[in-house]
Amino acid sequence: MSEKISKIEIVIKGSKFEELKDALNEIGITGMTVTQVLGCGMQKGKTEFYRGTEYKIDLLPKVKVEVVVSSVPVDDVVRVAQEVVGTEVGSGKIFVYDVSEVIRLRTGERGSAALS
Repeated sequence: MSEKISKIEIVIKGSKFEELKDALNEIGITGMTVTQVLGCGMQKGKTEFYRGTEYKIDLLPKVKVEVVVSSVPVDDVVRVAQEVVGTEVGSGKIFVYDVSEVIRLRTGERGSAALS
């Protein structure tokens, strides 16, 4: 039987990225994909003034960290992300998906073997 493989997307403020990256490395996360993204949640952005003119900033800069795990428990990744990022408004979101297949292009390895 093959191990369950999950993809975890963590969308956070950029200021928390380095701390999150270090904490994920400590629990055995060996690879990740990081993307600069724009987004808004319940707060719907903010209003700023520039040279006396009001500007509504609807989309705020965020960082999306994607990791795929099989040997590291999903609950550990979620717990670490919650501890690092905190609970203030606008902290971010975590999405967890089931992955049906992983294939390493270079060797053709499949499943959890392709992750190591």
